[in-house]
Amino acid sequence: MASRKTLRDFLQPAKRLKPSSPSDPSKPLNLHISTTACKSITDSSSSNLTTHQRSRIEFNKLRAKSKRNLNLCSQLVSKSKGVGYVKLEELLVEETWSKALPGELQKPYARNLCKFLENEICSGSVPIYPPQHMIFNALNSTPFDRVKAVIIGQDPYHGPGQAMGLSFSVPEGVKIPSSLVNIFKELEKDLGCSIPSHGNLEPWAIQGVLMLNAVLTVRSHQANSHAKKGWEQFTDSVIKTISQKKEGVVFLLWGNFAQEKSRLIDGTKHYILKAAHPSGLSANRGFFGCRHFSQTNKLLEKMGIPPIDWQL
Repeated sequence: MASRKTLRDFLQPAKRLKPSSPSDPSKPLNLHISTTACKSITDSSSSNLTTHQRSRIEFNKLRAKSKRNLNLCSQLVSKSKGVGYVKLEELLVEETWSKALPGELQKPYARNLCKFLENEICSGSVPIYPPQHMIFNALNSTPFDRVKAVIIGQDPYHGPGQAMGLSFSVPEGVKIPSSLVNIFKELEKDLGCSIPSHGNLEPWAIQGVLMLNAVLTVRSHQANSHAKKGWEQFTDSVIKTISQKKEGVVFLLWGNFAQEKSRLIDGTKHYILKAAHPSGLSANRGFFGCRHFSQTNKLLEKMGIPPIDWQL
């Protein structure tokens, strides 16, 4: 027969459970996860991503870097309000280009170009395009080590609000120029891309398409007004540096002016695609039907390089 329990038995304090191993209560509980374990978790999660998801993540990282560079330039210009001018070497904020072009902007021709631009901008008599913070937008948006293709233009757009430092590109909200309309028409025929409602080509730049004008500044409503002031020597140096230090870059040369730059490119290391200029005057004489966009992607894929998503 079981022994009876008294009220005292029910009121006894509960016994504490002993820890399985001795511990120092003064030390925090060790919840450390090894670096290997963390890496394993990260690798596991990234391995579950699709190719499209990975490319979007990479694109967003590069876009953030491009915006950071543009913001840095904007801040430099804002701080110079008393002076009104920022030196060119300060506006080239993308480090990969500074390393690829060491001392280029300190050469005598570049110093003369800087003096010319300073006089043009500080006089204030005629607006200069693009705005100062966008002069090197092509280089600051497309790092040297990311260049896959190059589209060469001649002169920035000279209408108010058009130029943004990328050849053929205009900001959103600005009427699309005829040359860019024709580029979009060729894209539609070549790759089935729908024609966008804007002309901002920044997504191409972020993916590795260097959209480089031969001359990077211009007076308002005065085409070629900054030609032969030193810009051509600088941009020729950019093209030569790409040719010498990289391999497998696709150069899209539209029109006679751009095609003259082929003398700067080593055709044994790179691909050169030539066609008529996409302007309304010449697009029907060899630009339409050139299929340069699909050709560029085929060449990149052949080299194991991710193709350009041309759809805006």
